[in-house]
Amino acid sequence: MINKLVIENLKHRWVRTVLSATAVGVQVTMILTLVGVSYGTLDDLSRRSRGAGADILIRPPGSSIISLSTAPMPEKILDFVRSMPHVAVATGTIVQPIGGTNSVTGIDLESFEKMSGGFRFLSGGPFRNPEDVIIDEYWARQFRLSVGSPMHFMDRTWRVSGIVEPGKLARIFLPLKLVQELSANTGKLTMVYVKLDDPRHLADAMAALKNQLPTYQIYSIEEFVSQISVNNLPQLKTFIYVVIGVAVVVGFLVVFLSMYTAVLERTREIGILKSLGATPALILGILIRETIVLSLIGSVFGILFTYGTRWAIMRFVPGSLNQIIVPEWWPVASLVALVGSLLGALYPGWIAAKQDPIEALSYE
Repeated sequence: MINKLVIENLKHRWVRTVLSATAVGVQVTMILTLVGVSYGTLDDLSRRSRGAGADILIRPPGSSIISLSTAPMPEKILDFVRSMPHVAVATGTIVQPIGGTNSVTGIDLESFEKMSGGFRFLSGGPFRNPEDVIIDEYWARQFRLSVGSPMHFMDRTWRVSGIVEPGKLARIFLPLKLVQELSANTGKLTMVYVKLDDPRHLADAMAALKNQLPTYQIYSIEEFVSQISVNNLPQLKTFIYVVIGVAVVVGFLVVFLSMYTAVLERTREIGILKSLGATPALILGILIRETIVLSLIGSVFGILFTYGTRWAIMRFVPGSLNQIIVPEWWPVASLVALVGSLLGALYPGWIAAKQDPIEALSYE
């Protein structure tokens, strides 16, 4: 009986119900989108690292997982690495920021293709002229570029020579020597990638490299990729927790306003129920059940909205952001929405439960 009353109340005021559930859904979407973008961006970075085709990654001393100084390693390290046992291919890259979080990666095309298996060109082809640049499909889609389109960065205008399938190391590529020259880092590298003659020699090859290069950070690709996670980025974890806190506040305010308005609108109805013997606990229980239903509906809305935000990101900004769907966070976001909603319903529910039935019946 009580559940039927709750459903009829929500149906009778369906506009407010839809708006309140949508507002709750927005906070769920906010959490799931942020987490999805965080995990998706890191997952994309991991996938592109694997796409290089290397078995071992050599990074400069003191560098962090995400950020690197531009080119702190001497290029001559390549000859030394190539001379080590079981090394089939070694190639170096240089990463140069070009504004915001974007960067261009300089590669030696011949050795990089030997290591990675080569680019799969969707249109155009490799570098032919000094001003040529290769971009991946996501970057081309975001900035509506095609073969022959101009790009401006590093105080020069470049021409897109080829668009490649995404997933190999970076989004924008230039010849290694050219990036070294333009960034005043001639003879220097950001990272070195090593491919072995047989992956079964990985442990021996890494031991030899660590013995000869004790100050450098040397990882297997899988070991490196395993470190690209939210747990290893405390700033990102803190940001996620802040957003979750904001979501609780949003849920509290939305439901508080909705339930408070509902109590005012139903003053006479509450008076009738109390005159018929309804206890304060029963009145409070009705409002709490309505809040729970609103939260559940809002959570469903929020999960569905997340598919919309993922579509928008992958349609309009795939070169800058990457969002994945995170089902393991659905219960967390729903619980956050429920907690915020219940907190917002407490005061209006207390007002309703304490109303004097005679005053409520005389309310206009």
